[in-house]
Amino acid sequence: MCGRSIRSPRRISRGPSRRRLRSKRSLGPLLQRRETVEHPFGTIKQWMNQGAFVTRDLENVRGEFSLTALAYNIRRVLNITTFAELMAAVQS
Repeated sequence: MCGRSIRSPRRISRGPSRRRLRSKRSLGPLLQRRETVEHPFGTIKQWMNQGAFVTRDLENVRGEFSLTALAYNIRRVLNITTFAELMAAVQS
């Protein structure tokens, strides 16, 4: 429902496309996206206190997010391997 008036709201009908979106066939890609894409962003926001960007300009925001993504990736590597293995891989 849309509109400003509570008494006579406007209804928007999407018809067959809504049924297509809720079908079992379309749930597969949605669930896969939730697993692969949204998990890192949720982790960054929660664990690294990165709810909003500190910088303003698009170039600065890109740099800030690049540093955050680098920290996230290093943290993931350290959870998977040991620090000694990471240093051996970096030196080789």
